[in-house]
Amino acid sequence: MSAPDDLVIKVDGREISGWEEIRVTRSVERLVSDFEVAMTERFPGISDVVVKPGQPCEILLGEDLVLTGYVDRYIPEFTPHQHTVRLSGRSKCQDVVDCSAVWPGSQLMNGTVLTIAKTLCEPFGVSVNALNDVGAVIPQTNLNVGDTPFDVLEPMARLRGLLMYDDPQGNMVLSGVGKTKAASGFKEGQNVEAAGIPYTMDQRFSDYGAFRVKMLAFGDSGNEANLITDVQDPGVLRYRPKFLVADTNDGGFDIAIQRAKWEMVRRVGRSAAVHVIADSWRDADGKLWTPNTLAPVELPSLKLDLVTWLISEVSFIRGAGGTHARLVLMHPDSFIPQPFNYQPFPNDLAKAIEESKR
Repeated sequence: MSAPDDLVIKVDGREISGWEEIRVTRSVERLVSDFEVAMTERFPGISDVVVKPGQPCEILLGEDLVLTGYVDRYIPEFTPHQHTVRLSGRSKCQDVVDCSAVWPGSQLMNGTVLTIAKTLCEPFGVSVNALNDVGAVIPQTNLNVGDTPFDVLEPMARLRGLLMYDDPQGNMVLSGVGKTKAASGFKEGQNVEAAGIPYTMDQRFSDYGAFRVKMLAFGDSGNEANLITDVQDPGVLRYRPKFLVADTNDGGFDIAIQRAKWEMVRRVGRSAAVHVIADSWRDADGKLWTPNTLAPVELPSLKLDLVTWLISEVSFIRGAGGTHARLVLMHPDSFIPQPFNYQPFPNDLAKAIEESKR
């Protein structure tokens, strides 16, 4: 049985251990997890380690599977004093991000985000799991030449308020902002070796004005040509306006309001992201730190009283400095997807035309 901080790589079913340098990173803000590992000649059998780029692999931390994917790079090196083997790779979802989407006719009709994702990901051996309601069907989806499945799916996921990331099996997850809590968190003087918070103001604004632009550009403008909603951030003490054109095709007033509120909340949340280096890969129950999981954070020296924030990213690291987990946590509101309308549908167009006649 492997120790909790052992790393084992299975390449085409063959186990390779003895890695000196380890980094495995997972994040709720990107679809593809990745890894880098290295070993030197002081481990017996290093000369027998031959891996071909493109081979399937699994990464295990102790007994826990953390990444399933492919080897991208195999790099043997030597100097007068040592030999080194380095491997790097990414999860199976790399093909969903890298490769062009293929579908006969380049058009998908009446599918939900989940069914469309399954259709586009199936050729790459990637399954899709939805942890939340994926909403109503999308009447029509057109694929442009060269679009990747990710290019097609990302705006759909935003439309339905869903995040896209991968699981340890290398498959796609569609989820809302996580509500599951870790068994423990990060407390100064206990399990936090180092931490920092860049409190920032340069990306925050006092007023967020969202415009909606009518579809009928040559219609009578009146008061409806550009509707403005103003949302204030009370934490910004001087006048710093930010004007936005709501990313909506039907000129929806509600979407403009939501966009302004989202912009303000997201920027406030990301103005105080905490970076933590913990002394273990695991929480109090022995579970690996997991993206999209809530955890309490208490760092008095950084003027951060007890809060419960979301784990955005975690890197499992081992090297000359020991075994650590490097994490980024932010307020959960920082991860709410941007609101917008995916495309105008006939009833929206008819409404816009009728409005233009008034």
